[in-house]
Amino acid sequence: MTSPVFIFDFDSTLVRIETLEALADIALSDAPDAAARKAEIAALTDQAMSGQVDFGTALRRRLDLLALTRGHVETLTDRILDEAGASIRRNVDFFERHAERVYILSGGFREVIAPLAARLGIAADHVLANDLIYDAEGRVTGVDDANPLSRDNGKPEVIKALNLTGPVVMVGDGWTDAEVKLAGAADRFYAFTEVVSRPKVIEVADATAASLDEVLFAEGVSGRWSYPRNRIKMLLLENIHPAAVERLEEAGYSVETMKGALDEDDLIEAIKGVHVLGIRSKTNVSKRVLEHADRLLAVAAFCIGTNQIDLEAAAEHGVAVFNAPYSNTRSVVELAIGLTIVLMRDVADKSAAMHQGQWNKSATGSRELRGKTLGIVGYGAIGSQLSVLAENLGMRVIFHDLSERLALGNARRMRSLDALLAEADVVSLHVDGRKDNTLIIGAAQLAKMKPGALFLNLSRGHVVDVDALAEALQSGRIAGAAVDVFPEEPRTNADPFASPLQGLKNVILSPHIGGSTEEAQEAIAEFAAERLLGYLNRGDTTFCVNLPNVQLAEVSRAHRLLHIHRNQPGVLAELNRALSSAGLNILGQHLKTDERTGYVITDVDRDYDPEVLKVLRDLPGTVRFRMLH
Repeated sequence: MTSPVFIFDFDSTLVRIETLEALADIALSDAPDAAARKAEIAALTDQAMSGQVDFGTALRRRLDLLALTRGHVETLTDRILDEAGASIRRNVDFFERHAERVYILSGGFREVIAPLAARLGIAADHVLANDLIYDAEGRVTGVDDANPLSRDNGKPEVIKALNLTGPVVMVGDGWTDAEVKLAGAADRFYAFTEVVSRPKVIEVADATAASLDEVLFAEGVSGRWSYPRNRIKMLLLENIHPAAVERLEEAGYSVETMKGALDEDDLIEAIKGVHVLGIRSKTNVSKRVLEHADRLLAVAAFCIGTNQIDLEAAAEHGVAVFNAPYSNTRSVVELAIGLTIVLMRDVADKSAAMHQGQWNKSATGSRELRGKTLGIVGYGAIGSQLSVLAENLGMRVIFHDLSERLALGNARRMRSLDALLAEADVVSLHVDGRKDNTLIIGAAQLAKMKPGALFLNLSRGHVVDVDALAEALQSGRIAGAAVDVFPEEPRTNADPFASPLQGLKNVILSPHIGGSTEEAQEAIAEFAAERLLGYLNRGDTTFCVNLPNVQLAEVSRAHRLLHIHRNQPGVLAELNRALSSAGLNILGQHLKTDERTGYVITDVDRDYDPEVLKVLRDLPGTVRFRMLH
């Protein structure tokens, strides 16, 4: 079967701009009537691209309005590479591999198009465009009238003159591109809508393509089992930072967002057809949810913890789970320091009294941080950074952790939790959300704390018996507390909140905002989004919390086969036997396993029998198989 010849329009197809409108911004920057002339140019462009005005007339009228010089054209030429469309940038490899069967056909100007064509590996004689004519002073006086592209219906004439062999595929956004198909100069015409959508053009197109990925998939160029990115659906819940949405959409994926969390039944309904789910701490991804997720590839927790996700069930279904374990560390640490100061000085109660008109200036019970002992329970990313900042403020730091941790600065490790509780003036919890940490602080532990000590929990709600904490505060044994997390938390801001800690003296309650700063949420969004893109685009599982971690480079001139399987004997041997039987040349292979799951990544030559992919999907022990190109 003969490979298709691809012919691409330039303006609003290969680039995000209309050349003449971009030149208007440059050439008319100081003109007093710039706004009116730009509006007229834009209107002419739209009329020409919609078939309301013939192209040649519109081109010449726009040039008259512009009064271009060579310097104006060179300014745009210098920056044209930055204007390449998102899906074009993603598919540079396609142009490089198929350059001999790719043409750029445009009513625009050759010298503007040339730099991008060169970047895509397209030869100069495959760039078919208008040539500007300059006078001796470098002013544009027009275009070469002998060039068919300078007049109406010129594109079909140029294509027919090429005498191309094989199916001709036209890709463009305007009426002049549609004319190619209507004149019989192309076998198929894709109305390209990534930048602009024109209804009249779409009406006569064979298909609509929202990205180049769609075109390549439909034409079978990107690999039979590949899948256009804009067909991969992502659902982000709980008001995830827009930086994540921007990054994922920029990469070509379809993203839907929702402000609140969903309960199990609603999530089961919403997750149908979803490939990627993004959540924060309020949405529970249960085994039942995963059983109903028909297309789910990955879950991203845009937070530190993953205890709201059934990790084992996700692994059983081949669903990779990622989180952002370090991105909000600084925000939590700063809040812990601030709360400690506020508790030490009884600021919250004094402020509340002031709002009631009570002036109560007193130093009784008000203390400095300097010289006090901070006991940190959990010395991971947050606990260790808190240790450094507290010590810099003059505090003495002790810590307890079940894992072996390197003490930072002058911090001292305590071998038991009881020993830490007995010695600390301030106890701050920073443990993870595993079930083993449930109620590690109860009445017995609170009784072992120093009388008058302060207590902070910015970790997980289920690690503290809040009823016991309320009693310790009421009795006066604990002088104050700051609690940011609770055993039961409202799903949305509209739901009610109740706790036995409400109304108690020198108690600060905050609505799980430890990591809720603009800086942290943006950092989490960027980190989690990049982890998702690494997995979707490369198969990279770095920082994945439920599958073996494998760090991978980009796929380059190969097909990448990703095979997740149950960790059982013989799977790799069977996989390689199938590859060998199909005559596939293995360019590289990685295998990583944990006690439950195996993950094999195999890069193979592009030429292959598609039937082998079905064999790989059906291998005993296979959990999930997918292919990247």
